[in-house]
Amino acid sequence: MCGIYGYIGRKNAVKETIAGLKKLEYRGYDSAGIAGINNGKILHCKERGKIAALEESVGKNDLQLDVAIAQTRWATHGKPGKLNAHPHFDNHHSLAVVHNGIIENHEVLRKSLLSQGANFVSETDTEAVAHLIASFYTNDILKAIQEAVKLLKGSFALAIIHRDFPGKIFAVAHECPLIIGIGADETFISSDSNAFVAHTQTAIFLKDREVAVIEADKIDIFDATHKKIAKKSEQLEATAESVSKGYFEHFTLKEIHEQPQTIRNAIYSRFSNEYGTALFEELDFDDNELLSVERILILACGTSWHAGCLAAYMIEDCARLPVQVEIASEFRYKNPVIPRGTLVIAISQSGETADTIAAVRELKAKGSKILALCNAQDSTLSREAHSCLFLRAGPEIGVCSTKAFTSQVVVLSLFGLMMARMRHMSKHKGQEFLEALKKLPDQVEKVLANSKNIEKIAKKYAKYDNFFFLGRHYMFPASLEGALKLKEISYINANGYPAGEMKHGPIALISEECPTVALCANKATYDKLLSNLMEVKARSGPVIAIAEEGSFELDRIADEIIEVPRTIDELAAIPTSVAAQLLAYYIALERGTDIDQPRNLAKSVTVE
Repeated sequence: MCGIYGYIGRKNAVKETIAGLKKLEYRGYDSAGIAGINNGKILHCKERGKIAALEESVGKNDLQLDVAIAQTRWATHGKPGKLNAHPHFDNHHSLAVVHNGIIENHEVLRKSLLSQGANFVSETDTEAVAHLIASFYTNDILKAIQEAVKLLKGSFALAIIHRDFPGKIFAVAHECPLIIGIGADETFISSDSNAFVAHTQTAIFLKDREVAVIEADKIDIFDATHKKIAKKSEQLEATAESVSKGYFEHFTLKEIHEQPQTIRNAIYSRFSNEYGTALFEELDFDDNELLSVERILILACGTSWHAGCLAAYMIEDCARLPVQVEIASEFRYKNPVIPRGTLVIAISQSGETADTIAAVRELKAKGSKILALCNAQDSTLSREAHSCLFLRAGPEIGVCSTKAFTSQVVVLSLFGLMMARMRHMSKHKGQEFLEALKKLPDQVEKVLANSKNIEKIAKKYAKYDNFFFLGRHYMFPASLEGALKLKEISYINANGYPAGEMKHGPIALISEECPTVALCANKATYDKLLSNLMEVKARSGPVIAIAEEGSFELDRIADEIIEVPRTIDELAAIPTSVAAQLLAYYIALERGTDIDQPRNLAKSVTVE
């Protein structure tokens, strides 16, 4: 995902900004650019591809800047290339803007600005911001920015420079991270504080349409009403050697708490409200190829396989396409029958999972088309596949996958929606699905706000060495994932089962010493699940229920209830899984295990 970096101070602004930009390479990008001010002029350099190409170009042109802003771009509006790369400018080249996020009303703004004489040269939503600010400018750039921000819809982080104000950077953030790092006679801005933490650990986090006027030794901040505010700086706990934990005790907990934003990242620019469908600009299959798909084969391992299982339910329900989900480490040793019209979806967070890659290569040799889901650019899987959808989740340091899992489910849900709308799903149903999807970040925030209650329950049950996780329909794959999180980081024997299968053997293990975590958020099977839980209670098994708010009759069965917000069945696994992640984390914390690096596990499984 895109990354912003800027510098103003006594050092070489170009070198400092390029160095900071390199710290953001993990986010994934297709182009990079830098702009700044020298002798009252806006100068810039843009390149498609890696920051190394930008750095080389900057050197060849001997670019010298007194203040600089830069960005690594992940294409959303407009294809990758120098023309669409950031920064973007107004017609007079008097100001430059870099931008993370999505300006949802950019088309409306573009039409209005075109009627006023603006000349657009790119396909981006960001260029509309540059022209909009310029349209309000009458020698007061702060006022122009504030007026423009009032008209913007969506999520955005903006860094702006103007040739009439050579010693200042202007920064704006709304539902998109942008942090100011305060040094000694120097100031940094970045979309990730990790990028400047080696220089300073004093930071200010912008939010809610706040506008900052940044100088090397001074920062003024104004709120959404244009009132100047005294915003306290915060001390970053991270160091240059340990840059990613932030304020959290473990990477895993930090990554659990990042999920509202990573879910937003996965959704941004990938949908059309008007048509009630999903859009993937990076998808290298045309409509005819997608319409010719008669069957889908999903390959994955571990957590990614669980995401694939959830996708199978959803795609079959909504798109009416048969879906087969295979564990890649088993599938690669089969002699599979692959009918014509089969689309293969290969899922791997790292893009380096050896078993998945081996299976993909075998299928490619048999002529199959491969769509990859991956969180790492330039990974082996992304290169092997015919097309790749990236998760945009950022680096996941904790060995047990949390934010990558929910991002996988979101991207797969969007893909399933697209396939459904191309077939039988009505526009109205598609719009309803999108509305539920867009509510997920706020719903996950509500789950995270319940952390203290979940921690209390975790402490009570951390002494047990055996757990069952039960669910039906969409909650069955979610139960597999919940059990995996618990066993991975707490070393507890936890087993996920479809609730209806308990009576076919596993119920023999139910006792007072074996709690059951019941995932109850599937409305279509809720009544049946209650009956299964009665069977557990009849055998003295403790029950921890993760259920939607207001679920009836559960309080007379469950010993503990963790409530999650209501959503459609197809997406209920996401808030449910976040609650299960927190439960696993706090149980592991109570048991004193190595949460971020559990024994015997590796983040990227590159062995067979």
